Amino acid sequence: MGRGSYRASDWAKLRGSISNFASAEQIYSNRIFQSPVKDVHSKMTEGCKQIRESRDSEDSPESTPVIIGFDVTASMGYLAKELALHSMNEIIKHLYKAKPITNPHILCAAIGDSLADKYPLQVTQFEADIRIIEQLLELYLEGGGGGNGGESYNLLWYFAAKHTKADCFEKRSKKGYLFTIGDDASLGSLSTTEIKRVFGDEVLYVLSDEELLRKAEKNYNVFHIVIENEQADSEAIFRKWQEFMPGRVTVINKRDISYLADIIYAIISVSEGKSANEALKSMDQDKAEKAAESLAYIEVPKKVNSIVF
Repeated sequence: MGRGSYRASDWAKLRGSISNFASAEQIYSNRIFQSPVKDVHSKMTEGCKQIRESRDSEDSPESTPVIIGFDVTASMGYLAKELALHSMNEIIKHLYKAKPITNPHILCAAIGDSLADKYPLQVTQFEADIRIIEQLLELYLEGGGGGNGGESYNLLWYFAAKHTKADCFEKRSKKGYLFTIGDDASLGSLSTTEIKRVFGDEVLYVLSDEELLRKAEKNYNVFHIVIENEQADSEAIFRKWQEFMPGRVTVINKRDISYLADIIYAIISVSEGKSANEALKSMDQDKAEKAAESLAYIEVPKKVNSIVF
């Protein structure tokens, strides 16, 4: 997938159709129509058992896969709303205008809790045009979570490693990008039962977060963005992520969520070799300051974008 190109007129039309909705549940229409019984919802959950492809085309001769996964449990509706109404469009605009990567193909993922939720992972296709956001809006906000000390961000690492294919790394030995975003810790591992249920795959043993991350990092530059929600354990959660993924984790306060697109763009830019100043100079002062605060936590190893065999 990944044909076509992103046009401002298409976004304006789509934005106008959802701008009057007050809540994330209204914007993501699957919740309104009780989508668990609808085919459109099945398409996203069954996508986890399929292969999602980012392929070169006449429109995208040097495609680069970008996966953006976000927590849809419990009180995270504000994040889903921000992505739908603002941030996803801004991310796309940044990537198209500044071109830190060639021909971005974006796949969106809704992340839940594989121990508690019925639909712990949903994925769109890799797309390059307005279908990025159209399919984003087809995701189901289950709003679950199990109160068990974490969410299943690791599902997206497994999916990226085992259920995506891309010309970016198959033809050019260049990595794509994968971001997870949420306010909780990762659950630590995936059991054989969880993997079978979500992906339909048979594995021989429990996969730890460490092994899952290594698998994803073979073809993707993997980052995590912690949403600081001013609860008592926010700082501890951030520290835990930093220990697990040093230099690949940053943080943004819930009240600053509108700067999310700028942070993602800045991380990709410095990963592609730009200095922080170069990455931030196109932003206005407020955006640059917020992005700089988050960017300070990111360390980019040499040759981060090349696949090492």
